[in-house]
Amino acid sequence: MSTFIKLRNAYFAFLEGIVVFLVIALAVVVTLGFVTRYLGSPLSWYDELAAALLAWVTYYGTALAAAKGAHITCPSVLNMCPPSIRVPIALLAEAITIGFFVFLGLASYQVMLILQDVGMVSLPEVSMQLVHSAIPVASVLFILAELLRLPDVIKSAQGRGFIDHELEEAGIDAEEVATVSTHQRG
Repeated sequence: MSTFIKLRNAYFAFLEGIVVFLVIALAVVVTLGFVTRYLGSPLSWYDELAAALLAWVTYYGTALAAAKGAHITCPSVLNMCPPSIRVPIALLAEAITIGFFVFLGLASYQVMLILQDVGMVSLPEVSMQLVHSAIPVASVLFILAELLRLPDVIKSAQGRGFIDHELEEAGIDAEEVATVSTHQRG
């Protein structure tokens, strides 16, 4: 196994670890909030912290989705293109996606600068910069995931095409669907 593949797999495992940790933390906070509310003494900080953790799960989850190639794409549309134009179109799509996350990361970093010395309402000792750091950090993680997947994107674009993860998760063989639709047209 090449060093690049080992590095990529380690990075993807790192992202999975972050997301699993955040999901567990969110589950603990929500459960704690429910139990204390049920017992009649709700925690004042539960709602705000749960909302922040949900945002963190969302942003770090997008980076994990990018690592797995499972973010919003249209593989079926790309697969309809002949390989000669599939590669430039796939690269353009990747460039647009990365460009969006560069913009998002820079804009959210500017917001973080504005939030200096501002704390959460219910937990003033927790900086809003920390809370909002998820967006620029996850943007960088997303970009890295996209760049690490780029060789696979190019290989898929040059070869038989892209895997449609939605069909795959539904237990439908995308090649079988393509074969059936080709026979129906011909």
